[in-house]
Amino acid sequence: MPDSPAIEVHHLGKQYPTGKQAVDDVSFTVQPGETFALLGPNGAGKSTTVEILEGHRSRTAGEVRVLGHDPARTSRSHNARIGIVLQTSAESPNVTVAEQLHHFAGLYPEHRDVDDLIAAVGLTEQRTTRISRLSGGQRRRVDVALGIVGRPEVLFLDEPTTGFDPESRRRFWDLLRQVQAEGTTILLTTHYLDEAAHLADRAAVIADGTLLDVAPIDDIGGTAARTPRVRWRDDAGAHHDERTTDPTAFIRSSTAVMHDLEVVRPSLEDVYLDMVGTK
Repeated sequence: MPDSPAIEVHHLGKQYPTGKQAVDDVSFTVQPGETFALLGPNGAGKSTTVEILEGHRSRTAGEVRVLGHDPARTSRSHNARIGIVLQTSAESPNVTVAEQLHHFAGLYPEHRDVDDLIAAVGLTEQRTTRISRLSGGQRRRVDVALGIVGRPEVLFLDEPTTGFDPESRRRFWDLLRQVQAEGTTILLTTHYLDEAAHLADRAAVIADGTLLDVAPIDDIGGTAARTPRVRWRDDAGAHHDERTTDPTAFIRSSTAVMHDLEVVRPSLEDVYLDMVGTK
């Protein structure tokens, strides 16, 4: 595995002419073969960051590298090593699923077998269907297939499962695990925390353009944020909320009467919501 990161972001900033600071001093790296999730509420700066890394948007501060290259100055050979699944699709052409994938496969020096790829994204029965006649979820699977048909070394996925039903999301996760197993580096933005927990090795949390934390999924927010909480109401009606690493010992040691007692072990969602200030 190469020593240098697949993706490098150092003090990235993006300010629009209106004065809005969309991204402010964001730094992180993604190692080759790693799946990295960008988490944050709408307008946090996730998509702006990804678009800068894809070369679709300019930056106003900082340095970024993808496979050792500045995405603002790339070559055709470099772009062939990158796969992109945008948050929204372009207008669907009046061609079939197979025709579209065969066309794009021909643009890459190394590409996946189109029939195998169609099966992998669950569109075998729709392979001869025109894309304009597919459902929204089926079109999204075509988007994903187009993003990975060229066997990219780095894959950008911006909210890839928006609009998927639960079964389709699970199939998509299975497909991504196949891509991961092949050593592809994946940068994923998602609103679904269970998706990040299932797929990502590490994550960054961004809010208001500012980086709040970068850590392995199970360590986001730090140890204190994941410490269990004991909540109860006393005889006077006052509510209590205490954090403790050993809730059982804490409860047994208490001499007070505890009404409505509950022990809450913070989930990734709890930690995330505390971090972005929505609780």
